[in-house]
Amino acid sequence: MSPPARRVAVTGLGAVAALGQDVPALWAALVRGECGIRPIAGIPTDRLTVRTAAELQGFAPEAHFDRRRLPMLDRTAQLALVAAREAMHGVSLHDVPASRAGVVLGAAIGQQTLDASYQALYGEGAGRLHPLTVPRVMPSGPASHVATEFGIRGPCFAAASACASASHAIGLAFQMIRAGMLDVAVTGGSDASICVGFMRAWDALRVLSPDFCRPFSKDRTGLVIGEGAGILVLEDWRRARARGAPIHAELIGFGMSADAADLTAPDAAGAARAVREALTDAGLPPEAIDYVNAHGTGTRLNDRTEATILADVFGRHLPRLPVSSTKSMLGHCLNAGGALELIVTALALREGVLPPTIGFREPDPDCALDCVPNRARPAPIEVAMSNSFAFGGLNAVLVLRRAD
Repeated sequence: MSPPARRVAVTGLGAVAALGQDVPALWAALVRGECGIRPIAGIPTDRLTVRTAAELQGFAPEAHFDRRRLPMLDRTAQLALVAAREAMHGVSLHDVPASRAGVVLGAAIGQQTLDASYQALYGEGAGRLHPLTVPRVMPSGPASHVATEFGIRGPCFAAASACASASHAIGLAFQMIRAGMLDVAVTGGSDASICVGFMRAWDALRVLSPDFCRPFSKDRTGLVIGEGAGILVLEDWRRARARGAPIHAELIGFGMSADAADLTAPDAAGAARAVREALTDAGLPPEAIDYVNAHGTGTRLNDRTEATILADVFGRHLPRLPVSSTKSMLGHCLNAGGALELIVTALALREGVLPPTIGFREPDPDCALDCVPNRARPAPIEVAMSNSFAFGGLNAVLVLRRAD
């Protein structure tokens, strides 16, 4: 017989985003309903049609890294490391065998290095690029840097599934601990894609909002690109309890699916399968869910499809189910989005407060949801879900339970 599945505790949280450079600052701003979307300050915007983003402003790499190390780090890796340091505070690995600790992050290309390299090569006629361009750009770079930082010598890799990457990474780490392959995992994702070339590419899709992100509001105009990092530490529950670790939440379910339908348009049936798989994995009926942190991008099609998914899965429970989108405040942080949103979901459970969907101005009959409009709401919730539905029809859904 196979050994029983182990419980998985969330014992570390680390975050950097437009609203805060650590978890307490981020959570306080979210509860106040602040908006991290503002005019872009870090790059030239004269060639951009859309000039707003949820940019991490005031981040000083020199305050976090030695000058000799900085040339090896794209901004994506910098953000991952800063968030990982916060998440790992108080976590000791000295008693964990080398093969029993791992790093699983969402894959994220070093877009700023890539953009600068193309500008140098094609725009300025440079004869030679920076010798560390390849390691700075590689999507597994942040995972390698985190493993090196903490001496983690077990499994280390990056999962690639567009803006579901971090959620898939967390789900895989969860499964590895639950199955007994690992005792501790550092997991999540980072993204720093606010650069001229990448913003122009998104603009070509015609899905960017010219000002703000208003998920589920009838007058919504599109998504807003964000940047940041979210890192979680997952541990075997017994180990965490034995060492007296603070447990922020218990990760209890993971579901994933592929639409196999369209590269950019979401398919409600495909995403609904992932939601149902997550519920089945958690051993819960739909009515056990007290809160959903929605994918909620703010585009007309995505929000309408997600409302359809939730109505299909939750049925008569949906009118009593709060569903908010923190992308209204954090922007769409792409490869980091699922991790930041799961951190917010864990905090909502721990603190008994639902983060709002800000910018909501007018109900949409196609999005008949209680989206916690504009103001945070106290709510003693027990179980919550976080959705990630990515381009390519790649879906990942995670379920958390209050740690009591």
